[in-house]
Amino acid sequence: MIGFLRGAIAACKAADSSRKSTPSYWLTLDVQGIGYDIQITASTANKLPAVGAETQIFTHLIVREDQMSLYGFPTLAERELFRQLISVSGIGTQVGLALLNSLGIQDLVKAIVSGNTRVLSLTPGVGTKTAERLALELKTKLADGRLAQVGTVSAVGNLLSVALQEELEMTLLALGYTPSEISSALTAIASLPILAKTQDIEAWIKEAIAWLSR
Repeated sequence: MIGFLRGAIAACKAADSSRKSTPSYWLTLDVQGIGYDIQITASTANKLPAVGAETQIFTHLIVREDQMSLYGFPTLAERELFRQLISVSGIGTQVGLALLNSLGIQDLVKAIVSGNTRVLSLTPGVGTKTAERLALELKTKLADGRLAQVGTVSAVGNLLSVALQEELEMTLLALGYTPSEISSALTAIASLPILAKTQDIEAWIKEAIAWLSR
């Protein structure tokens, strides 16, 4: 599997305009001279830096008999939620992208966990029956799982971007720490001078684990 790609943005353009119900973009990422075409949501495209700038995208690879397709996400949490979505019968990749694009990760998780089919069915391509199936099959998984906790941990002010904080929380949750432990750790390390002006996620993870290991 290709977990993520880091490289320079070679191009980013809207996908087939005939699919207006599921707006998506094609991102071409130049990774050491190889161009990877990655399908992303319109909301992700809007957050990308300019062409030529370097960026990192978490990816999901689907291999079929006649083609290989890469789907890209700005955070690890969003990619994991996409995988949960397409595991539901009748939910394809385009509907999964549409749900993420229209609701965003936090509102989408809340709608599924609370069984709010009205909100889910507002997404183009998602009817009432599909919304009910989503809530039925994923409610317990997300309510009991770690994705439901992403975004609920106390914020660290303006020190980290939303995307990086989600990734930080997701990593620490995956390591087995509870939301309350993570909240305490982030509150404590946010005042460290070494982290005051850095967006280096590895530095934040290192300091958080060090604090939690005391």
